[in-house]
Amino acid sequence: MKVFIEGLKFEGFFVERVNRFIAKVLIKDNIELVHVANTGRMKELLVPGARVLVRYVEEAHRKTKYDLLMVYKEDMLVSIDSKLPNTMLEKAFREGAIPYFSGFTSVKREVTFGKSKFDFSLSNQKENALIEAKCVTLVKENHMASFPDAPTERGQRHILELMAALEVGFRTAVIFIVQRGDGKYFTPNREMDEAFADAVVKASAAGVEFYAFNTKVTEDYIELAQELEIV
Repeated sequence: MKVFIEGLKFEGFFVERVNRFIAKVLIKDNIELVHVANTGRMKELLVPGARVLVRYVEEAHRKTKYDLLMVYKEDMLVSIDSKLPNTMLEKAFREGAIPYFSGFTSVKREVTFGKSKFDFSLSNQKENALIEAKCVTLVKENHMASFPDAPTERGQRHILELMAALEVGFRTAVIFIVQRGDGKYFTPNREMDEAFADAVVKASAAGVEFYAFNTKVTEDYIELAQELEIV
């Protein structure tokens, strides 16, 4: 399940993170401000001098002329755009490419339940499902992908709201999309956010479904790849 990454792309070198959404990148001998479409810390990826891939965007209302798309981890590309997993999953749901969710006839984005907005609502004549997608960029030792890489009260709230939705008849799930190819397993990042990890364990026991997939990442596309064992 491929999502093609369009636009004019350039290589550059990461300089520093200005804030959650802005970074400085050396592009063609000039230091440029670039948009970072990911609020994660990504400290193991966004190190000074890291080779990155940016996309030129010419829009009058923007404060930056570039988007930060990917980071090289040695010779491997890591996608850091947190919007891409949802685009990829919507396409997969509509085409029935994920067996667990192949029987749904309606796919909607950005659906509110309780006090949270979830990424997807799927439905057919028999059931309704709420699904939250999480973008994963962190892979630790032994190919262990993990989320989050920063404390996330919002992520914990999503898990608890999915438990509430389950109690009133929804099928509920969380899908972790690892935007790199070296993840073989997945586990909640208890070292970073114990409350989130506890919420995942509690929700799983209650019946919330959890899935994880890694991806093939190239300069031109990102593709859904193998399902990962969740530890």
